[in-house]
Amino acid sequence: MDASPHNWFADITSHLHIAVDDCTGMITGAWFDQQETLSGYYHVFQQTLTGYGIPAMFFTDNRTVFEYKRNEEVNLEHNTLTQFGYACRQFGVEIRTSSVAQAKGRVERMFNTLQSRLPVELRLSNVTSIQEANEFLISYIQKFNQIFSLPFNHNKSVYEKQPTNNEINLTLAVIRKRVIDHGHCFKYKNQYYIPVNSAGRQIYHRPKTEGTVIEAFDGNLYCCINDVIYGLDIIPKHAVVSKVFDNIKAEENHERSISPTGSTRGVLRSFTSIFEKRKVNGKNSYHNKVKVFVNKPKHRKTGANNFKFTGHFQKRLTGIF
Repeated sequence: MDASPHNWFADITSHLHIAVDDCTGMITGAWFDQQETLSGYYHVFQQTLTGYGIPAMFFTDNRTVFEYKRNEEVNLEHNTLTQFGYACRQFGVEIRTSSVAQAKGRVERMFNTLQSRLPVELRLSNVTSIQEANEFLISYIQKFNQIFSLPFNHNKSVYEKQPTNNEINLTLAVIRKRVIDHGHCFKYKNQYYIPVNSAGRQIYHRPKTEGTVIEAFDGNLYCCINDVIYGLDIIPKHAVVSKVFDNIKAEENHERSISPTGSTRGVLRSFTSIFEKRKVNGKNSYHNKVKVFVNKPKHRKTGANNFKFTGHFQKRLTGIF
């Protein structure tokens, strides 16, 4: 089992995951993905289980997706199992790894054959995406095995009995640890969930209760808390805007905006000329209008018929215009 990066289709570098039977040279599973991922190897494992049964051993490279060994640990039983390693242990499949490419020459030679033939077939079928490429592999691998693989003798097969689909779905799962928060829920992939029982009733646990989230192969989510399996309900996210007020638009400001029409000195001179020309009984007839407009400006007399504005009034007019 291995993966190979190559421009398989549409000049896009993608990774093809495959598993090859060492006895017959038959491809038991194949899957495209953007990178060499756990999901890609899970799909190859699932195709092998459903099509042929449980294999005796996987011989792979030293990727951490298969095996993780602590440098200070000597006993393998004390090492941490990876997700793929845990699934293999549940089915009783042995994993052996090697960093030497010649040690797994069967799968390396298979990639050389596929890199010369598969891109041509994908281009003739107008495949441009990973989803289309995975759908194409279903029929292509069957034809490929019929041409290049050796006859398969079921009487001498080392594959064990094929497990049920439910066992495959729950075993090829991604397991993560989570802790219940003060809202009786936990967060997984930027989404909050709350446990529910078989009757659909929400179950509330104490804060800081540890549990395990199980993401099955088909994408369904479960959790295990205190050795009890629960389903999960999604808690909807809070809207940023209230549903009651989100349709209300901000009131438009209908006040007439005053744009500057000249310098401040010119505006003051125009007001001064108005005050000098319009005098009624010693009072300016426009005094009330100007008073409303500038909010009662302060002024003082310098002579019998002359008005001089204070510095405060000049600042107010500067702010207005």
